[in-house]
Amino acid sequence: MSEMSEDDFVSGGSDGEFDIDESMESDFEEEEYGTQYLDDKDDRPQKKAYEVDFSVLTENQIKTAQHNVVEEVSSILGFTQENSAVLLRHFKWNKEVLIEKYMDGSQKLLQEAGVDLTGSNKPEFKVIPGFSCDICCEDEPGLETFALRCNHRYCADCYRHYLSQKIKEEAEAIRIQCPSDGCKILIDPMSIQMLAGPDVMVRYNELLNRTYVEDKENLRWCPAPNCEYVVDCPVTQKQLQEIVPTVLCTCGHHFCFGCGSNDHQPCPCGLVKKWLKKCEDDSETANWISANTKECPKCQSTIEKNGGCNHMTCRKCKHEFCWVCMGPWNEHGTSWYNCNRYEEKSGIDARDVQAKSRASLERYLHYYNRYANHEQSGKLDKDLYIKTEKKMTMLQSASGMSWIEVQYLDAASKVLQQCRQTLKWTYAFAFYLQRNHLTTIFEDNQKDLEMAVEGLSELFEKPTDQLANIKVEMMDKTAYVSNRRVILLDTTAKGLQDGTWEFTVEF
Repeated sequence: MSEMSEDDFVSGGSDGEFDIDESMESDFEEEEYGTQYLDDKDDRPQKKAYEVDFSVLTENQIKTAQHNVVEEVSSILGFTQENSAVLLRHFKWNKEVLIEKYMDGSQKLLQEAGVDLTGSNKPEFKVIPGFSCDICCEDEPGLETFALRCNHRYCADCYRHYLSQKIKEEAEAIRIQCPSDGCKILIDPMSIQMLAGPDVMVRYNELLNRTYVEDKENLRWCPAPNCEYVVDCPVTQKQLQEIVPTVLCTCGHHFCFGCGSNDHQPCPCGLVKKWLKKCEDDSETANWISANTKECPKCQSTIEKNGGCNHMTCRKCKHEFCWVCMGPWNEHGTSWYNCNRYEEKSGIDARDVQAKSRASLERYLHYYNRYANHEQSGKLDKDLYIKTEKKMTMLQSASGMSWIEVQYLDAASKVLQQCRQTLKWTYAFAFYLQRNHLTTIFEDNQKDLEMAVEGLSELFEKPTDQLANIKVEMMDKTAYVSNRRVILLDTTAKGLQDGTWEFTVEF
């Protein structure tokens, strides 16, 4: 049986210290947001409309935050720290709701949370003569057993196997109940530490950390592969119609705090979801079919024209109609290849549906093709960035420039990738915009950025022996492109916050 301290029941404990802004309702103490400003707060640059406050936290800071809240609740309610931790996890770490519910009815709350304070037996190991385990039926003399306060006792090996299965195989940590069938009492963290081996405890503490972050609306794990940082951002789900909360992890990954996807400014999360679904599902396939085929006016079966004759006969219902005007064929006389009755009421309604389908498809393809083009260009620019370091080394050798002096290539490459990502999502954003005078302003900003990006991209692709001569031009173009992106994002974000944008869909 291992040695324990009171501090060990919360995610392994930590001595880490950290800060965070006092204006946030958070379990963390004061720490600067975004770029780590070390000077007085008044010296910070003014925040743009599209920027959000955030901080990046380590796992040790997350552990310390849990420990601090548990200590606070324990001192207020008078419970042990392990039971306080169980209660906090039951209420998703909302200490205000926990305390309020406890004051309304403590016994009911404890039962719902799986905390047993009525039992007289303290969880401990015992050797009981003549004991037989109900799980494995082992009854040998000297058998070590374990039971919680509910007094459902099993051999220690079965308990350990049960915990290992729950934690390592089922990824469960906060709702592990007593093994006895029907018993709702939770196995508290101290008991788990008494029973579990080192490898199980490592996984257990990882799961506690992960569920803590998932339960807190202001926290999100960085989605980059193998990244263990957590981002703390005060933007709530209700605010996602007004801002796209892009954050930058310490690992260098930009992502949307609201949905966890890669940066998709200026397009709000709700529109991103609709756009991706539109691109992936069968709706556009149906549009294509509607634009390239026609439906029988009588039974609505899909028909594809395979000859020059306009006299069509539906194979399903045998209805005869004109391919050009969609009206009944008996109105056409003997005009087999020409329709002279295009404006007859019988054909107008059928053609309206066809025309709308074509217009809808053409509009979608206009935005999708440009969206896809910037996505592909971004991938090519990324491939180019991988070759940038080699190009920088070659430039050093050819021109005698230092490593610092060739960093403008790295800066240009990063700005290109960032702007391609932004331009890609401007087309998804524009697809759902209602046409008005603001739309024209948005499209002008979009066009300016697009032209500037293409100009910088052309400079970047020039042969290595020409790059030294265009250093100043490339640096100026990089700064200009970056500034155009800021202008587009800032004006778009202000429109979202002011509610001046009008969209064709709700999100």
